[in-house]
Amino acid sequence: MNFLQALILAIIEGITEFLPVSSTGHMIIASSFMGIASDPFVKLFTIVIQLGAILSVVILYFKRFFRSIDFYIKLVIAFIPAAVFGFLLSDLIDEMLESAFIVA
Repeated sequence: MNFLQALILAIIEGITEFLPVSSTGHMIIASSFMGIASDPFVKLFTIVIQLGAILSVVILYFKRFFRSIDFYIKLVIAFIPAAVFGFLLSDLIDEMLESAFIVA
């Protein structure tokens, strides 16, 4: 991945993160169109670029999210099924998320 491709993916992430569409899906499709191979660096880049958007939401809504213990209880309850299914189906999920056709 060169600088221009990274910049294009960053712009796509910035535009789509706060819209009701999949920013990850758009980045996978754009990577496919630009011929970017899905290597460990590209996967790490995708995680890091999304981390900035996630942290901005946490900082913006910090007081609203973390003011009561009720939030933590709901967070743990919501996390358990996702963790179980993610662990059991991790190979299938990885295979599916790397396919631009399926993501589209």
